[in-house]
Amino acid sequence: MDRTEWSLQDAKNSFSAVVEAACKGTPQTVTKRGKPAVVVLSMAEYERLTGGAKNRPSFVEHLLSFPQGGRKIERARIKPRDVEF
Repeated sequence: MDRTEWSLQDAKNSFSAVVEAACKGTPQTVTKRGKPAVVVLSMAEYERLTGGAKNRPSFVEHLLSFPQGGRKIERARIKPRDVEF
């Protein structure tokens, strides 16, 4: 049985087959009410896709890590254009 898409009920009933197929390198899609809901991947494929994201700082931590050092950032000295109303 070479399936890659399972209904939720079929996936529940054949979970070991879903996991076995994913472990062999074929991602398995599980649908809920006919629409794709989740994908079951092998751990190797998951780690390849995430690329060690667990060890990366959050975006906020990244921004806060920039040196501040009391430097003043100069703004461009541009004269505003004339606007008529």
